[in-house]
This record gives sequence, structure tokens and C-alpha cells, in this order.
Amino acid sequence: MQLAKVIGNVTSTIKIKDIKGVSLLVVQPVNSKFEPLGSPLVAADNFGAGVGEYVFFSKSKEGAMNLPIPTSGVDAGITGIIDYLYVDDKQKSG
Repeated sequence: MQLAKVIGNVTSTIKIKDIKGVSLLVVQPVNSKFEPLGSPLVAADNFGAGVGEYVFFSKSKEGAMNLPIPTSGVDAGITGIIDYLYVDDKQKSG
């Protein structure tokens, strides 16, 4: 799993039926200091994350495991929304 910040939404009027009703979000991977790490990517979200929230996500087959159909053809999926994160005695709210 990796940390990321949700930076946008994807609107798609046509999707494969396996991800119908699943939100697609643009996430920016971040390191433990919340600095951008690499390029943004699109992740499927079944939890209701919103722009500005920090999440953790998985890539590859594991990214689809939390979707209604775990064999969906997605490259990345959000696996949880972060409420609080403690790193080196510093608190970050999600």
C-alpha cells in the first residue's frame, strides 16, 4: 500500500459494467513527509473519499480487491481513507 492525496475526480459516462457505480479519483502519491512522489494516477474508490483527503491505495490486482467485483479491470484502487497519521511525533489529519 502507498499513501496518496486525492487531487481530483474523473467523470466517465461509459465504463465497463464491473465498475459501474464506483468512483474514479485522481490521486497524487506522497511520501511520509506528504511530499509528492511520482506522477498522479487514477484509482477506483468504493469508500467515498473526497478531494483533499489522504488515502492509501494498492496497485495491480490488489487494487481491485475492495471493489464490488474484485476481478474488475483496474490498475489501482483506494483501500482506505486516512483519519490521522503520526510520523516522527507529528500528526497529520486526513
